Amino acid sequence: MSKEVVATRGAADLASDKQPYCDPPPSPFLDTSELSGWSLYRAAIAEFMATLMFLYVSLATVIGYKSQSAGTDACTGVGYLGVAWSFGATIMVLVYCTGGVSGGHINPAVTFALLLCRKLSLVRAALYVAAQCLGAICGAAVVKGVTGRSYEALGGGAKAVADGFSMRGALGAEVAGTFMLVYVVLSATDPKRTARDSFIPVLVPLPIGFAVFAVHLATIPITGTGINPARSLGAAVMYNQHKAWKDHWIFWVGPLIGATGAALYHRYVIRGEAAKALLSSFRSTAPALPRR
Repeated sequence: MSKEVVATRGAADLASDKQPYCDPPPSPFLDTSELSGWSLYRAAIAEFMATLMFLYVSLATVIGYKSQSAGTDACTGVGYLGVAWSFGATIMVLVYCTGGVSGGHINPAVTFALLLCRKLSLVRAALYVAAQCLGAICGAAVVKGVTGRSYEALGGGAKAVADGFSMRGALGAEVAGTFMLVYVVLSATDPKRTARDSFIPVLVPLPIGFAVFAVHLATIPITGTGINPARSLGAAVMYNQHKAWKDHWIFWVGPLIGATGAALYHRYVIRGEAAKALLSSFRSTAPALPRR
């Protein structure tokens, strides 16, 4: 028997073995039964540690960049490109490592969007956000302990609206940046895509990390790039200056609005739930044809 015939039969067997795809059922909104299982707390610990490591690497990079740029030769720093890559690459690695445990959210905006899409319960979402915020504060504390006086002198990585930009513009930048990130997350983790590409698991973290990288390149000059309320909170708590808190609301409101928009867009436009609901309504209201 030739190799071509074997290959053809193998492909035919694989095609015949494939089952019709069905979306998983939505998670219950309030599932208190999760509180009795270890998997929920293990996932929360994973979110805590991932956010801690994310804050450590990203804030240390920002402090190092500002320290180098303040020297006699400003070109010795990593620059915006290096800072953006630090954020994107760290997220890429951490999502790959924690995705199988907690989903690798590492961002309250992502968790909020997945809650809106009924991918997790309110109980799990609340615990995730608490773990992310606490991990961010601890990560910023580690950076402050390592860098010493440079942390306070160089702004502690805290977010603020840059000079020359309005509050409205900064809010719009945060909304747009978070929309892009969350849209990429929802698309990369779509169950249908995951089922098709399950043999290449690295495909999920790659677009997410590159989305973080691209958004940072676009919005660092405007807001320093938040798109992650936990990251903004951790730096603000440890820096604890008026400058950090004055514009802090933007780095919560903007990401949550962007996450909501991305969740609705993905659910009702990309997944076509709006069209399905409209078609179902039309069929239910259509008059029945008389029998002959």
